[in-house]
Amino acid sequence: MNSTRAVRTGSLQAWSVAVRPRTLPVAVSPVLVGATLGFDRTGAIDMLAALLVLGAALLMQVITNMQNDVGYTVRGGESTGTRTGLPRATANGWLSVRHVRAGIVVAAVLAAALGVGLVAYRGWPVLAIGAASLVAALAYMGGPKPIAYTPFGELTVFIFFGLIAVVGTDWVLTGSFGLVTLLASIALGSVAAAALAVNNHRDIAHDRLVGRRTFAVTFGESGSVALYTLLLLLPFALVPLMALLAQSATMLLPLLLLPATLQLRGDFVRCPRGIAFNEILFRTFRLELWFAALLSAGALLGTMIAR
Repeated sequence: MNSTRAVRTGSLQAWSVAVRPRTLPVAVSPVLVGATLGFDRTGAIDMLAALLVLGAALLMQVITNMQNDVGYTVRGGESTGTRTGLPRATANGWLSVRHVRAGIVVAAVLAAALGVGLVAYRGWPVLAIGAASLVAALAYMGGPKPIAYTPFGELTVFIFFGLIAVVGTDWVLTGSFGLVTLLASIALGSVAAAALAVNNHRDIAHDRLVGRRTFAVTFGESGSVALYTLLLLLPFALVPLMALLAQSATMLLPLLLLPATLQLRGDFVRCPRGIAFNEILFRTFRLELWFAALLSAGALLGTMIAR
């Protein structure tokens, strides 16, 4: 592609390809929601702790992206030349495998340092959560049986970028979490998993060739469409319940996104095979960020009105 030929070896642009900053809403959104709902429930928030949690979440996403880049290259995932996804820095020779692995080590050390800082707030269990998240990030495309080569990729994203990220943020900042936070974690995890479902649906033909047994490969295109539909719409089914539990009509704000979400689902179904799915992917990322922003704004508005 012409847009990729201009990437210079070892440049910041090459590192941007490996880090994939446009995926970072997956890390920001759950922290935003967890912190906001914690504040809404307790009336207090420690900004330093919140920034440490955000930094750790961003680093985990960066580690995941770099591990995907290098892991896929090492396993020869692009050897058939049929993949239509976003370019990988190591596969194109813009970065060496050794340098990206060094970047992973640096990011992991920084994340561990932030985790040690958070121990002061909630004790050693914080490190257990961080260690589990790091192992999942590395195991997604690493090790003898990467998660990315199984049907459990979406489930892994749902757990770590939804349940653990949202509930964990609330717990670290407040020492507890509420039922609304738990429901919000399901909602955010669903949209995050939907983004991965786009990737796997787009690459279904290629993944079959290279031996990846993703959900889309295992259950076929119809199963993949059904999964994306479920993951995309489930959050909106949870919004009224969250508003009811919080006794706050303003928490219905995310429902404003429902028409655009239905349009996104329709565009996903009608999308021609190939790189056109990349725009569906980025729209799904943006949907998660907007959902998180409106849910957080609704919680804060509800608190202001109640006062």
